[in-house]
Amino acid sequence: MADTATLQAPKTKAKTEHFDVLVVGAGISGVGAGYHLKTKNPKKKFVILEAYETFGGTWHMHKYPGIRSDSDLYTFGYRHKPWVGPPIASRDEILKYMDEVIAENDLAPHIRYRHKIMSASWSTPKKRWTVKAERLDTGEVLTFTAKFLWMCQGYYKHSEGYTPEWPGMDSFRGQIIHPQTWPENFDLTGKKVVVIGSGATAATVVPAIAGKCAHVTLLQRSPTYFIPARNENVLADELRMLGVDENWIHEIVRRKYLFEQAEFTRRSFEDAEALRTELLEGVKACLPEGYDMKHFTPNYRPWQQRVAFVPDADLFEGIKAGLASVVTDHIDRFTEKGILLKSGRELEADVIVTATGFNLSVLGGIPFEVDGKPVNWGETITYRGMMFTGVPNLLWVFGYFRASWTLRVDMMGDFVSRLLKHVDAKGAKQVEVALRPQDHNMEILPWIDEDNFNPGYLARSMDLMPKRGGNPEWGHSQNYWKEKDELPLIDLDAPEFRYS
Repeated sequence: MADTATLQAPKTKAKTEHFDVLVVGAGISGVGAGYHLKTKNPKKKFVILEAYETFGGTWHMHKYPGIRSDSDLYTFGYRHKPWVGPPIASRDEILKYMDEVIAENDLAPHIRYRHKIMSASWSTPKKRWTVKAERLDTGEVLTFTAKFLWMCQGYYKHSEGYTPEWPGMDSFRGQIIHPQTWPENFDLTGKKVVVIGSGATAATVVPAIAGKCAHVTLLQRSPTYFIPARNENVLADELRMLGVDENWIHEIVRRKYLFEQAEFTRRSFEDAEALRTELLEGVKACLPEGYDMKHFTPNYRPWQQRVAFVPDADLFEGIKAGLASVVTDHIDRFTEKGILLKSGRELEADVIVTATGFNLSVLGGIPFEVDGKPVNWGETITYRGMMFTGVPNLLWVFGYFRASWTLRVDMMGDFVSRLLKHVDAKGAKQVEVALRPQDHNMEILPWIDEDNFNPGYLARSMDLMPKRGGNPEWGHSQNYWKEKDELPLIDLDAPEFRYS
């Protein structure tokens, strides 16, 4: 991977710098935004501001054992950049892939690392954003102005993960760790570990540390659906053996994954019981004979929460080998020696890992103003999950839960590129979305339908998120297979778009 020092732009002068587009974040979304601007809007002057010392976002700051993608890289990877590795990739493999995208598209000169945004303010008379950013390596406060803001900073706080407040936590004599802030070179040798959680992070940490500690116990309140399978794609391997070009392999395998994911999603609504049975049977086949399936039998239908892929069934291999165990129960309180469960059982531990989710962050937690008035995102209504009423010249990348995040990064890139060109063609300097007369009596709803998809980190902070409306333009469908057809056909002169 390239030395991040070589990617750091020259020291910024104290004077205000102006850009056509300011991209916030150099993670998977921000690097994707940079690619689209460089290739589709080459005359636009843009900058990417990143608070960390290097690119990667989540993939840079998450360093817990075994960290890997929970989506296949044929769809999590960019549309333009063939993926040539195994479907489920490690953190290092993903960072190497992103590094290549930056190098191949000469994006490094556009990225400013160690630039933490402090505020963003829109001026209607000046038709521009003013962004204040602290340069973390020098302490300088810098000023940038931009015609457009492209928010690519993700949706959760990087500085701390979500850990519930359980009684007695202060009495525990061991160490409590959240995976999001895993200590460097932490040694688990000879230690009893309890991992609290049941999602993809817990299912990654447990097999990664099984055998490296005395024993690891996965403690969950309720189970998650898992799909165990080999971490390979037979079709891709066969096409490579036949000498097919990697671009074609990427496109063919990508389409196959998307077709299968669409069918899985359809069945989760229309054939839920049969799909549930198949998922449980797949897990049962990987467990020891007679294993109690209550630990892997969720009480909700498939896809109400994210389904975790288990490459090479490694989680279940640890259980079969006696290196890991699963307990399904509720926590009563922490004790000096570990955790007391509602059942009365006590789990002894030297280390407790709280794989209990994220703290939601709406648009990076940055204070926004429009014409001197603070923006309360909970009072805005979203246009298709990417623009917001009352906030001009701003777009937010919010990806998919049931499909790979990056699929929406690419589609948003197409949309933003087209929108920027349309604004110029109209001779306009400002574009915003506004309710039409027929929208004023529509139902106002939460950001996402909780009956449809209900992860805890969203449910805890739904009131902070923008609202959606009952009419289609104001929805946030989270449906890639619908949006892939709809977004390219959006009429940019439709009455919900206001130009000035």
